[in-house]
Amino acid sequence: MFEAIAFYLFSFLTIAMFFITVTTSQALYALTALAAGMIFISAFFFILGAEFLGAIQIVVYSGAVMALYAFGMMFFDTTREVKEKHGNKYIVVGLSTLAALLVVAIFAAPIVSDNITALYPMVEGAGNVQQVGMVLFTKYLVPFEVAAIMLLVAMISGIVLAGKKMDLSLTLYSTAEIKDMKKDQEKKVLS
Repeated sequence: MFEAIAFYLFSFLTIAMFFITVTTSQALYALTALAAGMIFISAFFFILGAEFLGAIQIVVYSGAVMALYAFGMMFFDTTREVKEKHGNKYIVVGLSTLAALLVVAIFAAPIVSDNITALYPMVEGAGNVQQVGMVLFTKYLVPFEVAAIMLLVAMISGIVLAGKKMDLSLTLYSTAEIKDMKKDQEKKVLS
């Protein structure tokens, strides 16, 4: 019962966060919802008893989204004013009440049901981390190494791109001044 309630709660929250990610027009709101969705995905691993994978989900994927968030903060114009729309207060109150009831039901479920058992087999003598290591370095060794090479290439590409200097700060000049500067740069290149 506990697993079912937690599964449905985190499924709803995950889908809601990814829906916000896809439908919002604000990039920073989308990145925040994406990070929250990744954290809610890690809850599925914790429910299944795979604490190591849940922690890796939070550290790796949510960390990657936070790196995107930092790049988003750097590349977007923070000087302009953001107009926020205020939604219906009744919807906010209703969703908050529903979330509170679900949390109470999740915490009350173990009291009602005493015999909660996992539906997957456990290997004696090996913990969660050891089981992940055995599978990762035997059955999935080649994809693991390919993923490591891809991450290395992405890291080197990021370093190369970060090393390039930008000549113009687009937030400090008007569009006419930027066009004039670009024309001057083109003339210097051609001559």
